[in-house]
Amino acid sequence: MFPTILDLSSLKATYAKGATPLDLVEAVLARIAASKDPAIFITVTPAETLRAEARALLARAPEANSLPLWGVPFAVKDNIDVAGLPTTAACPAFAYDPAADATVVARLRAAGALVIGKTNLDQFATGLNGTRSPYGAPRSVFDAAYVSGGSSSGSAVAVAAGLASFALGTDTAGSGRVPAAFNNIVGIKPTPGLVPNVGVVPACRSVDVVTVFAATVGDGTAVRRVMDGYDAGDPFSRRAEPATLPSAGLRIGVLDGPEREFFGNAAYEALYDTAIERAKALGATIVPFDYVPFRQAAELLYNGPWVAERMAAVKDFIATHAEDFDPTVRQIIEGASAYDAVDAFEGRYRLEALRQKTLVEWAKVDMLMLPTSPTTYTVEEMLAEPILRNAHFGRYTNFANLFGYAAIAVPAGFDKGGHLPAGVTLFGPAFSDDALAPFADALHRALASGMGIDRTAVLPEASKVAAAEDGLVPILVVGAHLTGMPLNHELTAPGGRLVRRCRTAGDYRLYVLPATVPPKPGLVRDPGYRGEGLEVELWRIPPAAFGRFVQNIPAPLGIGKVELEDGSRVSGFLCEAHALEGAEEITVLGGWRAYVDQLRAAE
Repeated sequence: MFPTILDLSSLKATYAKGATPLDLVEAVLARIAASKDPAIFITVTPAETLRAEARALLARAPEANSLPLWGVPFAVKDNIDVAGLPTTAACPAFAYDPAADATVVARLRAAGALVIGKTNLDQFATGLNGTRSPYGAPRSVFDAAYVSGGSSSGSAVAVAAGLASFALGTDTAGSGRVPAAFNNIVGIKPTPGLVPNVGVVPACRSVDVVTVFAATVGDGTAVRRVMDGYDAGDPFSRRAEPATLPSAGLRIGVLDGPEREFFGNAAYEALYDTAIERAKALGATIVPFDYVPFRQAAELLYNGPWVAERMAAVKDFIATHAEDFDPTVRQIIEGASAYDAVDAFEGRYRLEALRQKTLVEWAKVDMLMLPTSPTTYTVEEMLAEPILRNAHFGRYTNFANLFGYAAIAVPAGFDKGGHLPAGVTLFGPAFSDDALAPFADALHRALASGMGIDRTAVLPEASKVAAAEDGLVPILVVGAHLTGMPLNHELTAPGGRLVRRCRTAGDYRLYVLPATVPPKPGLVRDPGYRGEGLEVELWRIPPAAFGRFVQNIPAPLGIGKVELEDGSRVSGFLCEAHALEGAEEITVLGGWRAYVDQLRAAE
């Protein structure tokens, strides 16, 4: 009944044909029981609990696919809290029972997703290989002799093996990307701060990111959008300011010369070259760039004072439970004793100096494309040299969160024998998450390596990510510029496009401005007011049209930042407060369109 790989499009189609989340639960439980890899999960959701959650979903949303993630099974890395399941961070002595879901888990459950269990990881998310856990080492779905990648090991394997539609990981140094490459799936690494970390056991709190493993870029992006949004409970949470990238003439930075290091893995180097050629065939301009400042920043994460941040995360626990740590993890964290406060500041100065050098390279390119990992190893090889070979995996990943970049890792095909997969990662500036997705998706499709264990699978058209509108400026409209309203032509005539209908945050009020013909709305923010939000539309228009648009807006209206219900902020119509004297408030109607409909009904 259910496909091998539980991608969102195929799962939705199966539900549309009559299957139910209860059917899905039984299929997933059977697959977990039949799995030959006993190290994927630390805790599986009890069967009766999972069945009860499926029945509860059907009770609150009986119509198939009526929620964004209706009946979608997902796994959660076991350093992310799920109420009702213990959090261990792969250290039994550290285990605790969380009272509440992590913010991201709560948002996903509200969207209809079902937690199937907590997955294995390198202890305290310290590692990129997946072997540093007392619960065993998950293996590559293609060869059990090889590592799965880490630290989000079990999460990647769960998706690649068809046990979950998507899974949550975390990424400090590359843990949301390396396992994706080794298991032929997609890894979505959001801009640091875009997705809140409330309810996540920290590794390096200032650069940790919750990530998504999925079968396609479209799936991963859809899941990430559910998780997005500011949360004041996370000190590092940020409000998104979406960045754009060109949709034509895209300049992609690639490795050149001595910075191309694959540690003897000629097959992975050939796959990287193939990915470059595919990118070129998709219309990109290939630009060699100097990777040196990025590499030097990457080295700071494990060979600099950021190691002390790992100690900050577990200092109380390690003081009394040092013997409960994996030996390699303990060695790394206890390395924090080599650094003091002066080193911390000097490390920050060094990072900012390197950032300035990277800006020179960014002036040449729009995004970077690097090998996700330059090589892979067997479990035996990794255990023989656990620190050196782990560092090889992070050569092209460790810098990303230090610099605040967005990244998407995609499969890049298999070696000549069709034995093991490799991957490439696209990096963009902060908050270019959505802008990266169309090209990442196109590249994944062009490289045609299937999805997870099903290497012959054809990526569903339904999950295809639409190309971004190049160079258009976002603007939020409230009243007469809405679709079908008298002034909508001012958006459509110059080539504007509707992005989506959405709602403001709950603390906005809407008024009908007095003595305006035709009537005009006044949108104002009232901190402390708790409403349901107001219906608005997000459009994108050419920059020149935006300039004319703003110039012609009559007082007391103007353009300012409007916060949406998902926590993002965009430019939109706002009204000066003094103009509200004598104005009729229509907030209760929920938007300008409802007000106009009311007027028409009264005529």
